Amino acid sequence: MSDRTTAADTLAAAPPATSSPHRDAGDAGYSKDLKSRHINMIAIGGAIGTGLFLGAGGRLAGAGPSLAIAYAVCGVFAFFVVRALGELVLYRPSSGAFVSYAREFMGEKGAFAAGWLYFLNWSTTAVADITAAATYAHFWAMFSDIPQWILALIALAVVLTANLISVKYFGEMEFWFAIIKVSALVAFMLIGIFLVVTQHPVDGHTPGISIISDSGGIFPTGMIPLLMVIQGVVFAYASVELCGVAAGETQNPEKIMPKAINSIMWRVGLFYVGSVVLLALLLPYTSYSADQSPFVTVMDKLGVPGAAGVMNLVVLTAALSSLNSGLYSTGRILRSMALAGSAPKFTGRMNKGQVPYGGILLTAGFGVLGVVLNYVMPGQAFEIVLNFASIGILGTWGMIMLCSLLFWHRSQDGRVTRPSYRLPWAPYTQIVTLAFLAGVVFLMWWGGGVGRTTVLCLPLIAAALVGGWFVVRGRVNDLRGRARMLDLRQ
Repeated sequence: MSDRTTAADTLAAAPPATSSPHRDAGDAGYSKDLKSRHINMIAIGGAIGTGLFLGAGGRLAGAGPSLAIAYAVCGVFAFFVVRALGELVLYRPSSGAFVSYAREFMGEKGAFAAGWLYFLNWSTTAVADITAAATYAHFWAMFSDIPQWILALIALAVVLTANLISVKYFGEMEFWFAIIKVSALVAFMLIGIFLVVTQHPVDGHTPGISIISDSGGIFPTGMIPLLMVIQGVVFAYASVELCGVAAGETQNPEKIMPKAINSIMWRVGLFYVGSVVLLALLLPYTSYSADQSPFVTVMDKLGVPGAAGVMNLVVLTAALSSLNSGLYSTGRILRSMALAGSAPKFTGRMNKGQVPYGGILLTAGFGVLGVVLNYVMPGQAFEIVLNFASIGILGTWGMIMLCSLLFWHRSQDGRVTRPSYRLPWAPYTQIVTLAFLAGVVFLMWWGGGVGRTTVLCLPLIAAALVGGWFVVRGRVNDLRGRARMLDLRQ
């Protein structure tokens, strides 16, 4: 596809939709190179990240064994979000994903807000990811003398190169990243179960229920700390929606997507909840800290040689996997927006490998700003950007549920037909999930500190979105008018 292809030309070239009257110019031009194994591992990889491998330590120390309840509750809502997106995908697969659905059900203003909130999420997450990767690389002596900003630049360059070649390279990278994460968790859980069953001492403690009961029970610090960690646990599930974006480059999504999405629920229960329960049974919650992966803590207490190095490699892989996913998904989302006029024109361009390189480069550009941030203040870079990513995550999930709710309403008067694969208990599921997300925002404010500062920035973000819309609305209306004229001619 030529870089000079316009939105109207692309729309005219797009094949007519079979299940929806809506057509999205951003869906044309992609290859369908993602296979079932890629989608399945993208789904599980999106649900397992540094939030578990690294973040669980500090949360376990703060909330105790009740952290497992927080993971279970947030996991249910994460499943509702991805299941709602899955229903929309089966209705009409689109690489624009929820931005395309927001355009259909909420208009261009909704698509504009959804897309830029998603970009806010991943552009700031990209900075956090390369910062985390550079920090983890310093664990090994061979990298300890290399400045953090150089390691951050190397991490960005490697993942960016793979993303720009073709979607097949992205799929393969994400497949193997997920394999490493899952293998590490399975190995740990097998070791943990063995230790609990055999009552093998760990740092002088006998694994089992007695460790929990002797350390203050399930809620050793009360209910308030449990509520406060929920905001962090939600962010651990960020990117579960990635499989919905990938559906646009998949053959037979109607067969692949339901299986991949349904598997998220039991994987969440097994890996997140199961891992935290095992951690609580192996050592008192006071043995864990935010400075170290809880899995490394257990292995260190066991005296397993090389365990810290292996787990550090896994956590590094999780950071690179997140960066890989962010570049991929924002490239597709921004192209959908660009061809509708609500993103810069260059983000709609594709290369010979059918990769929307413009949007990927824009996100990577923010990653380069992160390299600069790592140079100026290496000790604070991670914390500065992570909290702003949280607003993007909540906004994205909220938009998905709003689209799902509007889709349900249209199905009631016969304007659309819901597929057989549906979000259960609609519309109550959408309403309860939206209320939950609003509750998380309240908890961020209530907890004070950086979280409250982030929430107080919401008016600024809203003002930026409103101002941005007034800047692009002329081009959006022009492209929409040209597309209507082409429709009338056909």
